[in-house]
Amino acid sequence: MSSTTSRTSTSAAGAPASAAGTSTTYTPSPGELAPGLTRASGRTLVGWDPESAGQWDHGGRTIARRNLALSVFAEFLGFAVWAVWSIVVPQLPRAGFTLTVDQMFWLVSVPSLVGATLRVPYTFAVPAFGGRTWTTISALLLLLPTLGLAWAVQHPETPFGVLLLIAALAGVGGGNFSSSMANISFFYPEREKGAALGLNAAGGNLGTAAVQLAVPLVIVTASGVALDRAGLMFIPLVLLAAVLAWRCMDNIAGTRSDRRSYARAARHPHTWLLSVIYIGTFGSFIGYSGAFPTLLKAQFPEMSLNLAFLGALVGSLSRPLGGRLADRFGGATITCISFVVMAIGAVGAIMGLRAHSFALFFGAFLLLFVVSGLGNGSVYRMIPAVFTATSEGGADALLRAKKAAAGCIGIAGAVGAFGGFLIPRGFALSTSLTGSLQAALWAFVCAYLLLLGLTWAVYLRRGSSVAAHRI
Repeated sequence: MSSTTSRTSTSAAGAPASAAGTSTTYTPSPGELAPGLTRASGRTLVGWDPESAGQWDHGGRTIARRNLALSVFAEFLGFAVWAVWSIVVPQLPRAGFTLTVDQMFWLVSVPSLVGATLRVPYTFAVPAFGGRTWTTISALLLLLPTLGLAWAVQHPETPFGVLLLIAALAGVGGGNFSSSMANISFFYPEREKGAALGLNAAGGNLGTAAVQLAVPLVIVTASGVALDRAGLMFIPLVLLAAVLAWRCMDNIAGTRSDRRSYARAARHPHTWLLSVIYIGTFGSFIGYSGAFPTLLKAQFPEMSLNLAFLGALVGSLSRPLGGRLADRFGGATITCISFVVMAIGAVGAIMGLRAHSFALFFGAFLLLFVVSGLGNGSVYRMIPAVFTATSEGGADALLRAKKAAAGCIGIAGAVGAFGGFLIPRGFALSTSLTGSLQAALWAFVCAYLLLLGLTWAVYLRRGSSVAAHRI
């Protein structure tokens, strides 16, 4: 067989080479996608090994990028559905609904509660079903909350319990983050995994900003609002994501979840310390994202909700920057700075309320969003550093530490998302008991200062067991 139709020989490192060792041209043999890689029925990759330089450079990278792009699209829609009630709830009175402040905050917070709970089982769904299959299924599941929303908002007589149930269904969008991250982790080599996962996470987070921008524009009609459009606008996008996932993504043969890593991470005390810290960063981001439109509508009804999306937008865009700053200065340092500035931002929001200054209130919240995004990136940088620093030494121990760090990322992501429930409920309780948001904001200031102290004492304080490792 000529060299134009057959696979060239492969070096021990997995890189194709000619017999003379001078050519690196690779031509796949029939049925081969890359060196050692074929596709079975159901778009299942057989022999996938992103650590093989030959396979990665001669087709593997293209396959991984295609799966990443479609995964980001599906996760983007998941985040958007997860956050859709945050921008719909302030509009419900215009559609004829009569709700108390507490009920409105329940509708905002319950999707986060469900989404946080689903993150762990969604992580294990990818190895069980395959990335292509589960991305298709999880995309189609988004039809339930979107169609439910489109129906419910047309009936102002809908009981609050039914509204709450439909809002809870939006939580399936929050679970998409974990399954998407788990799926992409199988496609990329260790040397490129951080960048790929960071892009995947940032792309998903932008869904929150996108839906808060789009809904106020889509629902406006000449006679008022058509809130059903907030759900209906997702239908073609969800169907497109499902079709693209089914036709263009891949399953990987032999992938399995490392349950031992999750068990090992669950037994590690730093997992729970980092999870609490992540409530302060990611929990703040998703909690403020959910509550911000309702806060603006209640406190400054004269202002347009079209500005609400800016908070989630700047928080999403600052997340990758937080990772880069953490690489340069240390994750614990950036996290501590984040908590200091978040406390300042919360005080600024209190001052804005007291002065009834929209500019101060809005600016303070934008600061909160930016810095919570920075903290999200820095905490994700801390996790592998902490587990490497606390490993017992030796190659095997280091490998176990890396796997446990991956388990910790999954656990922390789920625990941190509960902040999306706690923050809106804090605002609701503060409003019910005091008639103002200020008590909740003071509580958040105290929480940030406590988390600052925790982060410093464990990871930066001189004499700490891990401080020397520049966490």
